[in-house]
Amino acid sequence: MKGLGELERSIMDILWAERGSMTAREVGRLIADRDLAPTTVMTVLDRLTRKGFLTRVRDGRAWRYEPAASRDAYVAELMLEALEMTGDRSAALQRFAQAVSGSEAEILRRALTELEE
Repeated sequence: MKGLGELERSIMDILWAERGSMTAREVGRLIADRDLAPTTVMTVLDRLTRKGFLTRVRDGRAWRYEPAASRDAYVAELMLEALEMTGDRSAALQRFAQAVSGSEAEILRRALTELEE
């Protein structure tokens, strides 16, 4: 999975927060901190679709876009890619486990227990 650029990440944040499909015009209105041309928003949405981050369906003359997967799924994929970069997955996992909080460790324990059952 390829990473996201700054503008791509901003657009994905908007779409993940909305929990529904949106047109390029709707997305553009929500990027308040930038003065972007509508064609720029459409180009980025098209690029995100080609990369597999978004799906789209026709709605009259416009396209409606929505995330292909949740933010959680994206972050989990990034974490797995980071593990692939290490020469010693065990050491990386051990360091990660030492760095998480007690409540996060408990969430991991429960998830692992559920997988074993």
